[in-house]
Amino acid sequence: MIRGFRGATTVTKNDEAEIMKETKKLVVEMVEVNNIEPSEISHVLFSVTDELNAGFPAKVARQMSGWTHVPVMCMKEIDVPNSLERCVRVMLVAKTNLQQDEIIHVFLNDAVKLRPDLIQKEGE
Repeated sequence: MIRGFRGATTVTKNDEAEIMKETKKLVVEMVEVNNIEPSEISHVLFSVTDELNAGFPAKVARQMSGWTHVPVMCMKEIDVPNSLERCVRVMLVAKTNLQQDEIIHVFLNDAVKLRPDLIQKEGE
């Protein structure tokens, strides 16, 4: 089955090094907690909020072992008034045996505010 895995994080400033560091932390956790192998990934979409333009978060994938042939794309998030700022979102699409309700979506830093209903509780 092909399924989507959601993730999001925030950065404190529009800085390429911080964008790369926080995005890598997010993607690594997404694949680890869901036991995803790079060869099982169909594609990954990265979006950033309007104020982030210092670097491409998808560049992180090129630095990860086994990700050479994983298609990635960056785009701008819709600029909705009063939405979470300095946010990087990820939609990773991969082959998995997990059921929809077994997928662990990962939200880090201030992005935990986006979907508190999906945040994994300690001990789950």
